[in-house]
Amino acid sequence: MIQLKNVHKAFGPKRVLDGFTLDVPEGETMVIIGYSGTGKSVAIKHIVGLLEPDSGEVWVDGQNVPELPRRELYALRSRIGYVFQFAALFDSFTIGENVAMGLRKQGELTESEIVQRVDEALDLVDLPNVRSRFPAELSGGMRKRVGIARAIALRPKYILYDEPTTGLDPVTSAVIDQLMVRMREKLNVTGVVITHDMRSAFTVGTRIAMLYQGRVRWQGTIDEIRRTTDPLVRQFVEGRPTVDDDSVPSGSADALPVSR
Repeated sequence: MIQLKNVHKAFGPKRVLDGFTLDVPEGETMVIIGYSGTGKSVAIKHIVGLLEPDSGEVWVDGQNVPELPRRELYALRSRIGYVFQFAALFDSFTIGENVAMGLRKQGELTESEIVQRVDEALDLVDLPNVRSRFPAELSGGMRKRVGIARAIALRPKYILYDEPTTGLDPVTSAVIDQLMVRMREKLNVTGVVITHDMRSAFTVGTRIAMLYQGRVRWQGTIDEIRRTTDPLVRQFVEGRPTVDDDSVPSGSADALPVSR
């Protein structure tokens, strides 16, 4: 289980997380939505120790992540796959070498076992014949799928997806969505997905949380968010330019216009 408890994080004068609290039960896919620049990616980077909170706690499987010694932190990261927003592949490496990076860093498998694991991961994302190609030879959607393959090659317990459909056309986005669902159903992977794409959120998520002004404003199931009366959440879900409610704070830089 992943738990973030009252997490605060600021960069200089800008307060990004301000009491962020969220539980991600095992077997779920938690989707975190919110306006651009509200700190969604910052939040999940705390889960793998890429960032440390100014205050608050981050727990994964009973381990307090900010307090882990380096060796134990690396062991934790081996159980967490991370799919970066733009795949983050190394252009000078083949696809097979990119997918194998984490496995080679672990140093636990033979070369033949690594090749087998790479092929299995690429098969799972429907890219069976690209191991010897280079990232520049693939489309954007294919590179995203390679990023997922690299994450699942480690056979992780958790996968964190940072804006996995950004920059993709609707058909390719739907392919990525189905892959994320497949990871949960076939590999029993618990997921955390950062997105502002509500079509994707409804497809892949089992629960949704909305980050607003540094904390979780709302969370619930897919059915619950469709029925919510929270004006700001409804504005985001429906893609409307204004909020028809006076209860939404308007003094923050993050607040959008409120209809009168």
